[in-house]
Amino acid sequence: LTGVLDDCLCDIESIDDFNTFKIFPKIQKLQERDYFRYYKVNLKRPCPFWADDGHCSIKDCHVEPCPESKIPVGIKAGSSNKYSKAANNSKELEDCEQANKLGAVNSTLSNQSKEAFIDWARYDDSQDHFCELDDERSPDAQYVDLLLNPERYTGYKGPSAWRVWNSIYEENCFKPRSVYRPLNPLAPSRGESFYTWLEGLCLEKRVFYKLISGLHASINLHLCANYLLEVETWGKPRWGPNVKEFTRRFDPAETKGEGPRRLKNLYFLYLIELRALSKVAPYFERAVVDLYTGNGHEDAESKALLLDIFRDTKSFHMHFDEKSMFAGDKKGAKSLKEEFRLHFKNISRIMDCVGCDKCRLWGKLQTQGLGTALKILFSEKEIQSLPENSPSKGFQLTRQEIVALVNAFGR
Repeated sequence: LTGVLDDCLCDIESIDDFNTFKIFPKIQKLQERDYFRYYKVNLKRPCPFWADDGHCSIKDCHVEPCPESKIPVGIKAGSSNKYSKAANNSKELEDCEQANKLGAVNSTLSNQSKEAFIDWARYDDSQDHFCELDDERSPDAQYVDLLLNPERYTGYKGPSAWRVWNSIYEENCFKPRSVYRPLNPLAPSRGESFYTWLEGLCLEKRVFYKLISGLHASINLHLCANYLLEVETWGKPRWGPNVKEFTRRFDPAETKGEGPRRLKNLYFLYLIELRALSKVAPYFERAVVDLYTGNGHEDAESKALLLDIFRDTKSFHMHFDEKSMFAGDKKGAKSLKEEFRLHFKNISRIMDCVGCDKCRLWGKLQTQGLGTALKILFSEKEIQSLPENSPSKGFQLTRQEIVALVNAFGR
């Protein structure tokens, strides 16, 4: 993949060099820190658009939480429940061990982080969100350790998975009525006719489509890179790169020339999130903002590393210029921006229809990360006018948004 991306003045080689040598090593380190590795998510929210018709029955999809009585007291923030002999029977122990073996989403937290979750402040956010946010106070919301639950191919596919992407592309990508199915790029190709409608759209609607396509490509790339290669009867499953699957989804010959477009949209998504990081730097540069976990030394190191990444993002010389978006007459621009926001918010709600819990976890996180990036790009004036030594007014980010932004960009 080479050359200049559409709708911006950036070439792929420059992005590769910048990311490989400056950004990627640092963002990896940041993702390993306690503040960024624990993400609170509700995986039990019902699908708002159709009845749950295809919950994944494959073991690697499942969240199998250990019985409450078996979770060490140190990971239950604020809870005083203790072990009891009655609870500590072998059947429950077997259930717990079996759940771990099945690749369940592991919601275990380190003791070091216990106090952090008690003390993290919650703020009401007055900004309009681009995402439907989970209620963190819901009894169904749980902390998940992202490092113990990597994004990978679990075997979840078929009509249920297709329905999610089909709904996203068909109903939320500003499709003109004159364009007939299939709109989803993974559907059988209809050649260049698929792109003639896209080229006729205004910049904002093209950007929207490219972001969703880039997100789709990102998810597919990670599934190909961390694929369930074989299931051993008595041992652990083996995961690794599946070149054949990658070729099927991205090779020009296999995709009728479609694959490189998908990959270019991934680079476009990278540019948008990179631009958001460079724009949100003033928010974090203030002394009043602290990446608080309760471990003062680690918190200081985490913030220093984050600010270092911001400096790198500002040094990039071919940023996407978001000022070219929503730049027409004020009334039309405002209406289009609101339509843009509502379409994206709808996509974030569709993520609650994903039938595989691990896939839902990463889908929700990456969608929220992109939604946070869009929120930042459309709040530049509010960010620039933030007070230095008092809580934010007009613009603020919850910890969930910060964690989602960094991890989505890390993906």
